Amino acid sequence: MVKLAEVVMILDMHRQGLSVSAIARELGIDRKTVRKYIARGLEPPVYGPRLPRPRLIDAYVVYLRERVSAYPGLSSRRLLREIRERGYRGGYTAVSDALRDLRPPCEAGYEVRFETPPGDQGQVDFSHFEAAFTDEPGVVRRIWLFSLVLSFSRLIWARFVQHQDLQTVLRCHRAAFTTLGGVPRTILYDRMKTAVTGEPEPGQIVYNRHLVDFAAHHGYQPRACRPYRAKTKGKVERPYRYIRQDFFLGRTFRNLDDLNAQLDHWLETVANPRTHATTGRVITEAFAEERPHLKTLPLTPYRTVLKLERRITRDGMVSIGGNLYSVPDSTRRRTVEVQCLAEEILILEDGQVVAAHQVVEGRNQRRLTPGHRRPARPADPRPAERGEAVIAERPGDRVAHRPLAVYESIARGLARQGAQP
Repeated sequence: MVKLAEVVMILDMHRQGLSVSAIARELGIDRKTVRKYIARGLEPPVYGPRLPRPRLIDAYVVYLRERVSAYPGLSSRRLLREIRERGYRGGYTAVSDALRDLRPPCEAGYEVRFETPPGDQGQVDFSHFEAAFTDEPGVVRRIWLFSLVLSFSRLIWARFVQHQDLQTVLRCHRAAFTTLGGVPRTILYDRMKTAVTGEPEPGQIVYNRHLVDFAAHHGYQPRACRPYRAKTKGKVERPYRYIRQDFFLGRTFRNLDDLNAQLDHWLETVANPRTHATTGRVITEAFAEERPHLKTLPLTPYRTVLKLERRITRDGMVSIGGNLYSVPDSTRRRTVEVQCLAEEILILEDGQVVAAHQVVEGRNQRRLTPGHRRPARPADPRPAERGEAVIAERPGDRVAHRPLAVYESIARGLARQGAQP
């Protein structure tokens, strides 16, 4: 075997004029080899493939092939136990590597697209965004996009929010139902905490009690998708990339309200009037067909509440969800009950509502009702400020006014003292 360095020396000696015999004697190689590399020139030597080394697993390859051909689902661990009973002394890795080539190929079938009838299903999820509002230069806000997509028509209702708490989720549901003019019979959720609180056993899902009450009030059935199976709710997953690329990127927004106003306009003029690539139908036309199949909204609003206890601050405010809400000056207790509705905050003292506020979006905001603070009493102006003359008096110039009975009592007392010896 001739190495690359020796090939270089052969060619160098040949250029210097040495004969083939002299080069062979100098390097200790055959003259035929010298002639071969002089004719070939400077090319790296080509070696043949190495002969495979014998392996411990080779004696059991036929057995493993027969087993996985008959039962493709047999695990590598089980087959390892079986061949060890037949004398195999190697490790698990060699068995798994061999089975990777021996198992019959598993052909993945085509995915079957699942289409739902009109009004049957909606899909809900959140997606994370980061926004820099022009009203707050240099500050990057972490916000969330709530989206509800009707599975039949692919109509999108979406809103940017700053929280993923239950109150925000219920408020977005209510606003979406109002805009759509109805409720789908089933809503599919990702396993977010506001929808699913646990899974004690596989297949046994524990839903959030308040979400179940909300769903029962509006007449729909909540369902959780299978874990790590984003394709089961692909109708709401795919629009997030579409919204990010076609709407969100490259725009400027003053604040969250301006962001949602631009989003509403984009949904109304661009997203929902388009022809959907999968269904081949105009989304708004498909929604016109689906809308009569939605369940009607209940006449009464959802009033089930989240009850909390909060302490009133020194300036008469109650902290709820990172925001401050006022209570009247007449509130006596320092601790009050708070009831969080979907769209309203109620503050109660001894079971009586003392303050009602609309829910404030975001954090670190104050909502003060003007009637909750008594107007300050103006101080009595000085006589000079009232335009009156200032009269300097000496002590005793003013005589106190007393009833005559007081003087009569004093006189009788003095007379008794003078009659005594």
